[in-house]
Amino acid sequence: MKIIWLGHGSFRIETAGKTILIDPWLTGNPSLPEDRHDEAVAGASTILMTHAHFDHSADAVALSKKLGAPVVGQYDVMSWWGETQGIETVGMNKGGTVDIGGGIRVSMVNACHSSTFGSPEGPKAAGSECGFMLHLEGRTVYFSGDTDIMADMAWFGEYYKPEIGILSAGGQFTMDMKAAAWAAKKYFNFKTVIPGHYKTFPILEQSAQVLADGLPDVTVVEPKLLEAIEL
Repeated sequence: MKIIWLGHGSFRIETAGKTILIDPWLTGNPSLPEDRHDEAVAGASTILMTHAHFDHSADAVALSKKLGAPVVGQYDVMSWWGETQGIETVGMNKGGTVDIGGGIRVSMVNACHSSTFGSPEGPKAAGSECGFMLHLEGRTVYFSGDTDIMADMAWFGEYYKPEIGILSAGGQFTMDMKAAAWAAKKYFNFKTVIPGHYKTFPILEQSAQVLADGLPDVTVVEPKLLEAIEL
């Protein structure tokens, strides 16, 4: 399995002959140079979307059309896009699990955030925010999406038993590094933790050192842009 950071909260996972993009944000992403956009998304077979904020959803429709890749996400938005944008979508909701091929299953779990599209009339509600459990290669990866600490994480850890956590930890809009470390220690038994949703803007955390210091018995990998983390 290769986990590749595309900057901000965007990731690429390569496994079992499949390439999964999660919340791919290209247009306007200051962490991802424009001349590397094609490299970041090449060969993607599925796009997962956690919620509708622009830095997670803005490129999903265009990429689906360009790559011929279905978008998997919360039912309300997927149904709307399927009807109005002419793309293939897979709508699901919290508690559901879908098979995306290659022996890979994706379960949708709760997150504590918000989910809106911007419009000339102001923000418009767009389904609800979520996280994902990815079941692949006999392991489970928890992709938190944008979230605060939640009591739900207790049953996530006990029921799904994820070994790998990709945690939004930049602060201001999500958990910060200290909170993410606390949640990981309190609710999970991760072997590997990878932070995301940070460094992009000055208001976000710029280092994962606090996360690493808070999890001395876990391998905390601070990702580098477009460099594969092999697990």
